[in-house]
Parts: sequence; C-alpha cells; structure tokens
Amino acid sequence: MALLEVKDLEVGFGLRSGEVKALRNISFSLERGERLGVVGESGAGKSVLGFAILNLLSRPGYISNGEISFEGKNLADLSAAELRSVRGNRISMIFQDPMMTLNPVLTIGEQMVECLLAHHKISKQDARKIALQKLQQVYIPSPETRLDQYPHELSGGMRQRIVIAIGLLMDPDIIIADEPTTALDVTIQAEIMELMLELCERNNVALILITHDLGVVSQVTQKTIVMYAGRIIEQGPTKEIINDAQHPYTQGLMNALPQMGIPGQRLNQIRGSMPPLQRIPTGCAFNPRCNYVMESCKHNLPEFTQSGGCQVACHMVAEMKREEQAARLQSQEVGQE
Repeated sequence: MALLEVKDLEVGFGLRSGEVKALRNISFSLERGERLGVVGESGAGKSVLGFAILNLLSRPGYISNGEISFEGKNLADLSAAELRSVRGNRISMIFQDPMMTLNPVLTIGEQMVECLLAHHKISKQDARKIALQKLQQVYIPSPETRLDQYPHELSGGMRQRIVIAIGLLMDPDIIIADEPTTALDVTIQAEIMELMLELCERNNVALILITHDLGVVSQVTQKTIVMYAGRIIEQGPTKEIINDAQHPYTQGLMNALPQMGIPGQRLNQIRGSMPPLQRIPTGCAFNPRCNYVMESCKHNLPEFTQSGGCQVACHMVAEMKREEQAARLQSQEVGQE
C-alpha cells in the first residue's frame, strides 16, 4: 500500500456564475521516502493540489470528488480533530513566502515551541531543545541566538531554513513544498534545494515539490507529474520526462529553460497563456497553444497513453503509438510469410 494515494480528485470553486473545476481527475501515488515533482505554469492547479491534500481549501473552494488516502485513511472524510493529528504532524507543508508563514510578533523560538506543544505533551524546556536540534539540522548559524530573534531580523534564505525546520519539527512522513525558493536568488535557491534533498534522504521523508522550474525538478525528484488547466497531462519517472518529454506542453516547458536557448537570441516560449477556469477549451485544454493540434484535439478529451515509463494525455502521442504498433504487426506478418 502506498503512503499517499490520490484517486480521481476533483476540486471545485462555487462562484456566482456557477461552479468551476480547479482540479479534475487527479490520480497519483507516493511511496515512503519518494520525491515527486508537480510542474506547470501559474494557474495549472499545482498549489490547489497541495492545499487539497491537507484539506486547507477555504470557501468557496471544496473537494467535490475523489479520495486522498494516507496510510489507507481518506483524509477528505476525517473530522477536524482527526485532521489536526495529521496536518502539521504526519504531513507538513512549506509555503512560498516565509514572511507570510512566520508570525512577525513572535520570536522563532516561541513559534517553534508553540507548534511542538500543540501536538506533544512535553515541557517548554524539552520543546526548546527539540527546536534547537531542528535549527542545527538545517545548518542555521548560531541557532541559540536565532531562537530569540524575530523573523524580520533574518535574511530571506535564513527565514526559509527556519520554515523548513518548522516543517521537520514533528518528524513528518510527507513534506509538501510549494515553490519553496521563489523569492530567493539563484545561489540561495540551490542551497535550499540541496538541503531539502539531504534532509529527505537522511530521514526517509517523502517530498511533494510544487514548482514551475523543470531544472529544479530534474535535480531533486524521482517522479514528476506535469499539470495543465487542472489536469495531469504527463506523469512518469523524472529522468524520462526530462530526457524525452512526450506531451507538446512538456516539450514547451523544457524548451523555455534558459539553457535551451541560443546565446544572443530571444528565449523560447509557449505562445498564448493558461486559460481561465471559466473558459477552459473543449477537448484538450492545450489545443489553442499547441503546434501539433489535430481536429480530434479540439473536440475529444485525450485519454492516457503509455509511452515508455510515462503516461501521456495527448492525441498525437496516441496516434503515433497506434502507427508504431501497426507497423510492428505488419513486419511480424511479413517475417512469418
């Protein structure tokens, strides 16, 4: 049994104009200690997926269908008290902006101790010792001093390390990291991602890394799912997706990386933009931006096609696989003659 299994997950938002679907038919699994990347442009539904797993969706958002099973229990069916025993304890989340996560009027130590006391019956002195150990784990210099400082007294990279330390306080089984390096410069980004990878491997913690950067995903994760307009359009081993992307959207994301461009020329980009939830095109949602669009793409929603170790929701890939299979059968028949 997988540590986390998501089946046919759908998330809706009730608006005055009617319900819109932010996530549709999302299915994937995560094993203990496994690292999963969730990739896509802004508006693809990545962060909504992270919030849905922990049932942190606020109205008008809600889970309208599907299951989120953690060790066999459907998180969507748990009571508020039962969910509190999982949220922050067994599954932690690291948010994009540490200044929005940390309370500006409490010291780092007060916030970490408060978090520990909410989940464990221990003394404040023991809680402070654990907090100090976690700061040491994320290589915070002078951790004793940092415990008595306020968030605004720390640098951006230091604050992000603090947030990671808070995420590790309860020794969780899963960490959901939502764009954890967005506000940091490139050098600090690399340090933070290296730190998260080390901590996950050392503690056998599963990681769901939400990001728009395929370069980061290639260095940290083992599996990747690519999302577009609330759906998964490609998923499989990270190395296979990076080295041989099948879906035109994934190919576009790869080609948009700076290292894929020609020095002195404009960077590659995918034409158009992500459609709003109220106006998602029929058929394949990517068809208005796709260079390989076919008539079937405009009318029929593509099913998943197995391509190597990956699953791809693309009519073009499905057609290519059918042609390959027909050619293979024809060659076998000729060989038998």
